[in-house]
Amino acid sequence: MNMLVLAQAAPAAAEGGGGEQPAGLAGLLGSQQLMMIVLMVVVFYFLLIRPQQKRQKAHLQMVGALKTGDRVVTTGGIHGVVANVKDKTVIVKIADTTKIEIDRGSIGTVLADETSS
Repeated sequence: MNMLVLAQAAPAAAEGGGGEQPAGLAGLLGSQQLMMIVLMVVVFYFLLIRPQQKRQKAHLQMVGALKTGDRVVTTGGIHGVVANVKDKTVIVKIADTTKIEIDRGSIGTVLADETSS
């Protein structure tokens, strides 16, 4: 049965009855479909990628501006005061006699001082 279909399609293709061939991506998809794909890419950029890049840039600036005495909250929820700032880590005092060394990227937020408010 498949041979019958191929035998009928072969003479039509040889006569040039196939019409014009699509040119490039626009011909393959159609202009409306191409515009929808472009629109979806733009929407994804503005709704997902750009805000994430802004948050990441703000976090890097916040971590870069850390100094001794800042009150911080880690991403794990530990509250403390920065005791020492090193190149890649920060020593945070979480109790009178307890200090922990954590990665700079683990700082979630820097709290505003209550004395300056």
